Amino acid sequence: MKKGKKKKLRKSIKSFLVLLIFVILASYMGWYLQRSESLKNRKITVEYKTVNTRKTTDISMVMVGDALIHGTVYQTAYKYGNYNTYDFKPMLKYTKEITKDYDLAYYNQETILGGKELGLSTYPLFNSPYEVGDAFMDAGFNMVSLATNHTLDKGEKGVLNSRKYWNSKEGVIAAGSYSSFEERDKVIVNEKNGLKYAFLSYTTYTNGLVVPKGKEYLVNVYDKDLVKEEVERYKDKVDMIIVAMHWGTEYVTYPTSAQKEIANYLSSLGVNLIIGCHPHVIEPIEYINDTLVIYSLGNFVSSQVGVERLTGLMVSLNIEKEEYHGKTSIKFKDIEGTLLYTDRYNGYIVYPYDKLNNNILNGYKTYYEKFKKIITAYSDKVSVKSLEG
Repeated sequence: MKKGKKKKLRKSIKSFLVLLIFVILASYMGWYLQRSESLKNRKITVEYKTVNTRKTTDISMVMVGDALIHGTVYQTAYKYGNYNTYDFKPMLKYTKEITKDYDLAYYNQETILGGKELGLSTYPLFNSPYEVGDAFMDAGFNMVSLATNHTLDKGEKGVLNSRKYWNSKEGVIAAGSYSSFEERDKVIVNEKNGLKYAFLSYTTYTNGLVVPKGKEYLVNVYDKDLVKEEVERYKDKVDMIIVAMHWGTEYVTYPTSAQKEIANYLSSLGVNLIIGCHPHVIEPIEYINDTLVIYSLGNFVSSQVGVERLTGLMVSLNIEKEEYHGKTSIKFKDIEGTLLYTDRYNGYIVYPYDKLNNNILNGYKTYYEKFKKIITAYSDKVSVKSLEG
């Protein structure tokens, strides 16, 4: 090909490429401007979603042991200037400073509150005045166990009087002794701060007193089938199940094999918290799987003899309900024991150990170390309040 023609061809190709590039750029600019205008005019919506968040709820709880009202205790509470009345409130003045601020406050009414009309009595067949309950409610207690080895001390009439008294009080949950099967079998779901709970109570002893046939509702005697039936009744309705157990051997500071067997059974049913009484002395605290077991709180108020029987345990803790992935779990946090001493020589006043001195209880620091060792023997998740407060 001649040199002039080649030059002309190259020039034509070059012109074509320039034109092609221009066409491509013009097309892109047109598309870009159109897209920008479309984006500017398009409505943008924003949707917020919450995925798998944890929701927690906390309530506080405190527990003390037996209100064992011997004759000398109610005689001390007698108001001589006000005929036939009793005042137990001074006995609780130091512990009230602690218990009044808790969401849930538990105690064990060891002796039946049958009232003065049945005649007050002491060991071996007790009957106590209603004013005992008045004092405990004044101190903030709102949860009381009625199933004990002394529930039947005044027979059916004593139980009916007791239930009539407790049923007349608002804001108090009383369990373990009833006036009818209908009352016992009624499903009661309690709620605090969004946490739903059930409270059940049983005794393994009746001191040989026979429950009248057909009136087994008078006191809940522990039976595996009864317990299973009642626990199952609540499992899908509440977040937490609390069981008070009257069990064990008196004056023995460590749980028996029977206590451990019952505790394991209750744990297998899904009970979250077991509160033990009856031994009249302190026993350890431990976990069985996720179940917290307080084997014995000992005496709270009594006239029994000996430091071991005059020293009781107050347990405080926080209960955390956590909801996550549609499931609910219960955890116990900040479990602390506070040692208490009943001064039977000066008005049966109950003192926290950090308020003691050697004039009230000689050698109280030594006793503190002894009882602390018992309380924490089974678990390092439990602390005992120091003597410095």
